[in-house]
Amino acid sequence: MATKIRLQRGGRKGYAFYRIVIADVRAPRDGRFTEKIGTYNPNTNPSTVDIDFDRALYWVETGAQPTDTVRNILKREGVYLMKHLRAGVKKGAFDEAAAQAKFDAWKADKEKGLELIREKEANSKKEAYAKNLEAEKKTNESIAKKVADKKAALAAEKAASEAAEASAETPAEEAPAEA
Repeated sequence: MATKIRLQRGGRKGYAFYRIVIADVRAPRDGRFTEKIGTYNPNTNPSTVDIDFDRALYWVETGAQPTDTVRNILKREGVYLMKHLRAGVKKGAFDEAAAQAKFDAWKADKEKGLELIREKEANSKKEAYAKNLEAEKKTNESIAKKVADKKAALAAEKAASEAAEASAETPAEEAPAEA
């Protein structure tokens, strides 16, 4: 039986979520599968992969053929690197401890790169938030200035009308007093 490592779609419309499964080559994409070895969520930045590393390595070493996307995921997770290192151990190029040390160093470097991506994303969100807040403050200041100008104009108009009324009332009262 020829086996394939492929993605099985899940999630809702517009928000795909995949299971990484081992399936027969003849099985449909979302049909029967032999084993589920992980999940893949492309909606996060960077995309989230949760995989059973040992089972994935076992299936790759047994000869299961991954699809292109799954091959890229497995390479990014280090399954193919570990397969390569194990082949070196079998040939006698280095021992198991050296292979594990190389893999751990690679994994640490990979995690550092992912952390930088997460920090950059968080910083860009903070900057966008600060920029939007500043723009909103400027808008609020201009609105407050317009409101203050309008209130000042209304107060000046009211004072002018009161002054006009006061001046109109004053000559009428003074005229009988002079007579």
